[in-house]
Amino acid sequence: MPYFHRTGESTFLPTDAVGGAWDTGTQHIAPALGLLAHVIEVDRDTRRSDGLFPARLSWDIWGTVPVAEVGTSVRVLRAGRTIELVEAVLTHGGRTVATLRAWLLQRTDTAGVAGTAWAAVPGPESVPAWDGTTLWPGGFIGSVDVRRRLDAPGRGLVWVRTDEELVADEPVSTLARRAGLVDVANGMTVRADPRAVAFPNLDLTVHLLRDPVGEWLGLDSTVSFGPEGTGLTASVLHDETGPLGTLAQALTVRPA
Repeated sequence: MPYFHRTGESTFLPTDAVGGAWDTGTQHIAPALGLLAHVIEVDRDTRRSDGLFPARLSWDIWGTVPVAEVGTSVRVLRAGRTIELVEAVLTHGGRTVATLRAWLLQRTDTAGVAGTAWAAVPGPESVPAWDGTTLWPGGFIGSVDVRRRLDAPGRGLVWVRTDEELVADEPVSTLARRAGLVDVANGMTVRADPRAVAFPNLDLTVHLLRDPVGEWLGLDSTVSFGPEGTGLTASVLHDETGPLGTLAQALTVRPA
């Protein structure tokens, strides 16, 4: 089952595979974040042929959205020959649900100076399989294959993949498909039982060094709660070839 069917030039109908974890009557925001990355790439490739690289993807989550048709729009905020700032908006019933601002950069050959101090992590074959539906309800969690090593509350390594199409019968980049999974970082390396403490994220920002490859997305994550109702999930992102970027999510922490 795909996550979305295209119903028009800028409209999409979700399937039951997007069912949420905090509330099964609303969408899990993860596939929608991937959808916004996809529409930015489609718009980019319609306007130009040089395939600018999405080096930063910064989403803001404005609220919940039912499992119903959504609309999208894209606009260039800062045009340029080698650098662009582009914004995509997701709406339902005239209400903004989420926005994505992406910095797109010209690709150049920097292989000779490439490197990072981030350490490699054990691959998915070395991490135990974990059934996320034992902790979270919803169609989306049921649609993903998860490997998890939880070292301590709020500290662990997760590998995740999905066989589902992001948009039915439509070419989607590996980057957009992985963008549709990154939101699981907060819920897979839990610091507290979500039945006792709610900790939804308000945003999500990813910085990337390169395009992801392969089927698996790795998240080496730390979840922290502050003393005044806020929290932070921070991750180093990996694929099976090594580190590829970082992720951060701001949390609103609400004990039951």
